[in-house]
Amino acid sequence: MTLLPIEMAKRVKDLPPYLFAAIDQMKQEAIQRGVDIINLGVGDPDLPTPPEIVRSLQRAAENPQHHQYPSYDGMKSFRQAVASWYEKRFGVSLDPNREVLTLIGSKEGIGHLPLALINPGDVSLIPSPGYPVYQAGTLFAGGHTGIMPLLKENGFLPQLSTIPATIIKRSRLLFINYPNNPTAATADLSFFEEVVGFAKRNNIIVCHDAAYSEIFYDGVQPLSFLQARGAKDVGIEFHSLSKTYNMTGWRIGFAVGHPDVIAALGKIKSNIDSGVFQAIQEAGISALNMGNSPLETIRSTYQARRDAFIPPLREMGFNVEPPKAAFYVWAETPKGYTSTGLTKILLEKAGIITTPGVGFGEAGEGYIRMTLTVPKERLLEAAQRIKKIGL
Repeated sequence: MTLLPIEMAKRVKDLPPYLFAAIDQMKQEAIQRGVDIINLGVGDPDLPTPPEIVRSLQRAAENPQHHQYPSYDGMKSFRQAVASWYEKRFGVSLDPNREVLTLIGSKEGIGHLPLALINPGDVSLIPSPGYPVYQAGTLFAGGHTGIMPLLKENGFLPQLSTIPATIIKRSRLLFINYPNNPTAATADLSFFEEVVGFAKRNNIIVCHDAAYSEIFYDGVQPLSFLQARGAKDVGIEFHSLSKTYNMTGWRIGFAVGHPDVIAALGKIKSNIDSGVFQAIQEAGISALNMGNSPLETIRSTYQARRDAFIPPLREMGFNVEPPKAAFYVWAETPKGYTSTGLTKILLEKAGIITTPGVGFGEAGEGYIRMTLTVPKERLLEAAQRIKKIGL
C-alpha cells in the first residue's frame, strides 16, 4: 500500500507544538524506562467527581429524551442554573436566553471565539506566559498576536499602558485569565475596571478565562470580571466545571456576558459541533446547585498540599510564593538553569515531570510550573527527590 503524501495546512504548520502533548510523550517514554514518575506537569485534578454529580449523570443517561441531538446553545435549564449560580456567587445578573452559552468545556469556546470575531490580519492581545489556546485559536482564524508580558514586579498583570498604539489600532480581542494559569496570580476589581475602560476606548472585545475562580485559599474568593462596572458591555467570561468539580473528562463549560459576542460564538458552534450531551448538562445542573460544602472539601485538600509543598521548596532556595488561587506553583528556576533545562534534569534525575515556563510564552522563561494535583505524600516525596539532586 502506498500512502498519498499529505501536506498539512500552513495554519497547522505555524502552530508551536502543543505543550501538554509534548509533556505527555515525555512521561510515557520515562514510564517505559521503568521510572516511578511523579507528574506535576498537567493540571488535571486527581480527586474524583463528587458522587452526587455522578449519580445525576447515571439517572439522566437512562432517559431516552437525552439520546438525541441536544440544542446548540444548551438546555435552557442548564443556562438558567448558570445564571442562578452567577447571581449567588458573584452578584451578577444574566439573561439565560441571551447571555449564557453552553460549551464543550471552556477550552473549546476559547479556541472558537477568534473564528467569530477575528478577520485575517486582526490582532488578539494575549498574555505571556499564558494558556496556549489563546494563540492557537487566533492563528486558526488568520489573526496575529500582540504579546502582553506578565512580570513579577507587576503582580503578573499586563501593563495595558505599554501596548504600542500601532498594535492597539489593529486589536480586536483581549485575553485575560485570573486566577492565572500558569502564575496563579489573582486580579482585583480596580484591574478589571481598568480593562473595561481600555476596551471601551479602543473598541476591543474582552475575553476573560475564569476557569480557576473556585480553587482559592485562605477563604479569599477571586472576583468575576463581570463584577466590574460596564464589563458586560465589552466582553464575555468563560467558565468550566472541569477544575471546580473535578470534571475535566466530562467536557462541559459555559460562556457568559455580552449578548452579541455570545451570539457570534454560538453561530460558530452551530456550524461546527452539535452541543453537549444532555445527560452531562443534567449533571452540570446538579453541580451548580449542590452548594459549597463539596467545594470546601476540595479546596482544603489543595490548601493542605500547598502548605506542605511550599516550605521545603523554599528551604532548598527556590524563590516561590504560595499561590492565592488555582492549583499551580510558579517557581523561579535557580541561577544558571533555563526552564527547559531544569525540566529535563528533574525528569531524568528525579522522575518528576514539571512544565517549563517558556512553553507558555517568552515571558515565562526563568520559571517552572508545578501542579498540586497529586497527593500530599507524593508532593513531599517530590521535594525530597529535588533535594537529593542538589540544584
